[in-house]
Amino acid sequence: KERACAMAERLFWAILDHLRSISPGFFQGGRKKLAWRFRRAINVVDATTIQLIASCMGWAKHRRRKAAAKCHVRLDLQSLLPRFVIVGTAKEHDSVRAKELCAGLRSGEIALFDKAYVDYEHLWALNERVVFFVTREKDNMACRVKKRLARSVDPRILKDELVVLKGHYTRQKYPGVLRRVTALVEVDGKDRVMVFLTNNLEWSARSVCDLYRCRWSIEVFFKELKQTLQLVDFFGQSANAVKWQVWTALLVHLLLRFQAWQSGWSHSFTRLCTFVRAALWLDRDLYTLLKRCGTADGA
Repeated sequence: KERACAMAERLFWAILDHLRSISPGFFQGGRKKLAWRFRRAINVVDATTIQLIASCMGWAKHRRRKAAAKCHVRLDLQSLLPRFVIVGTAKEHDSVRAKELCAGLRSGEIALFDKAYVDYEHLWALNERVVFFVTREKDNMACRVKKRLARSVDPRILKDELVVLKGHYTRQKYPGVLRRVTALVEVDGKDRVMVFLTNNLEWSARSVCDLYRCRWSIEVFFKELKQTLQLVDFFGQSANAVKWQVWTALLVHLLLRFQAWQSGWSHSFTRLCTFVRAALWLDRDLYTLLKRCGTADGA
């Protein structure tokens, strides 16, 4: 109740920096086709909502009978590890946190985020810093087509256009040109028309769609965090207690991922958690157990 959650936050980043110094290969991840093809850092930005009890946690109340916290994450696509995290309430819109999440991006890097993070002033700031972004078009975005680019040979690419925003104030926020790619995307076995926005005018239209598809990899990260590590039940009711538990879950996730990489674990993350939970009270070396799991001489 009293110990500041900043301690857990500092511990997480300290452990992450320590692991980076002793095992650089852990942060290189696997040879993901898209990440290696672009040869630059690709950052996936998104948030997950953590439902809380409104009657007990008034600090997180954002509707009459609902309370929730939000965990905003900027994930490195290559390693699938966090590069920046914000834990707060669900009261604020995602676009309010966009500037903080992308503040550490360097020139030439790529940011992928959903339309909830679209703020035209922020998009222009990224463009001025030569940070490339791929996102989705807002439903109410008013724009004028400036140029239609050559039709792609890919039949799933419907349109490829250069547009400028309409409206006096909106145009002031983003005075430059945006590229709008309309494509058919398969979602849950059905084709849906999606419209993507980017400030890069050189990539192929298919590359723009492929990049946005990589944004969905962060959903796997959130699933591991919330379901496998049981980030649904909380021991305390204060904001400090909830943040403590979120940062602790992030730390446990990091350590388990490191154990899996170090031991060459080839099974799912869920099975890893189950195995480690069962082996906690065994007087055995965890690395050896993980190394031998699934082999002929396994315990």
